[in-house]
Amino acid sequence: MRVRNIPGVEELLKNSSYFVNDHYNKINKWRSFFKNDNKIHIEIGMGKGKFLVTLAKNNTDINYIGIEKSKELLYKVAKEIEDSNLNNLCIINIKAEDIIEVFGPGEIDRIYLNFSDPWPKKRHGKRRLTHGDFLEKYWQILKQGGEIHFKTDSLDLFEFSLEEIRTSRFSVSNIYYDLHKEANISNVLTEYEEKFVNLGKTIYKYIAAKP
Repeated sequence: MRVRNIPGVEELLKNSSYFVNDHYNKINKWRSFFKNDNKIHIEIGMGKGKFLVTLAKNNTDINYIGIEKSKELLYKVAKEIEDSNLNNLCIINIKAEDIIEVFGPGEIDRIYLNFSDPWPKKRHGKRRLTHGDFLEKYWQILKQGGEIHFKTDSLDLFEFSLEEIRTSRFSVSNIYYDLHKEANISNVLTEYEEKFVNLGKTIYKYIAAKP
């Protein structure tokens, strides 16, 4: 997702009550940060934030952390939610590669990967957030029984991701080849998902757990 450069965005972000600037000092301390022992769910690549903000509003007994490498996108999210009074949500600016420097072993209960960059060229396979190298990082930060929820509109990426997760230590519990044809599935839409569904695109999803 390309966004325009925002002059002074780093300082603007620091003024947001939802932005955590010292995230590297929070490793193994996130429950203390939220001042409770509730579950912690993270979204890697939160984009404009609709998905995670909706979850935070609907589930006040769960803590949510939005991760985004684009400071500009994070600032847009910060502006939208500044007056939301959500005590169970914060946002941080890191790359997915750095998650084990921010979250401790078993500190996270669920990871959301929504419409990640498909990196369609084969030589870019290791950049996909569902590649085995990333799965090993997720394994480290997830607690036993913790889950990965992955959604995409790319069948190629989905099939790649299924192959990667099946050869990992995770256990796949649910696979949906057409998520929106499932009658009894609770599903919060992202901005991309809403757009793709309106265009008639198929949405794919899997859920995998750490045994």
